[in-house]
Amino acid sequence: MTLIRWNPLRDVTAWHPVNTFANMHREFDRMFDCFRSDVLDEEASKTLVPAVDIIEKENDFNIKVDLPGVDKKDVKITVQNDVLTIQGEKKQESEKKDENYYRVERCYGSFQRSFTLPSSVASDKIDASYDNGILTISIPKLEEAKQKEIEVKVK
Repeated sequence: MTLIRWNPLRDVTAWHPVNTFANMHREFDRMFDCFRSDVLDEEASKTLVPAVDIIEKENDFNIKVDLPGVDKKDVKITVQNDVLTIQGEKKQESEKKDENYYRVERCYGSFQRSFTLPSSVASDKIDASYDNGILTISIPKLEEAKQKEIEVKVK
């Protein structure tokens, strides 16, 4: 038998307000998760919100939108009052009588994403392309907005 010296502070951790708050927050979340309905969770997960990447380059901004399963004729891009809006619809396939669905997790329906454009872009020259479920929108910058390198001579 191995003897272990008893240390009354071995399992005691230092109190820290941030850690205590984070643990309390996790505990409240765990408690209230028991009361939430699975129906609410499933409905919330079926909301169609396409993922977006916004990239700034030297001459333009690029927006890439994941739209798998969306036909390009079902996507509409508009600019109004310096707000770029992407809207569309992912349509559900027709239901077949000989198939029994036990669970449907793919989401269908309409979606809309809006982005406020900076004043430094040429909103009348926006270009878009759609390839393999990825919508790419190119928003060119105005000439005045492009960063210019100015050489300063030291005397």
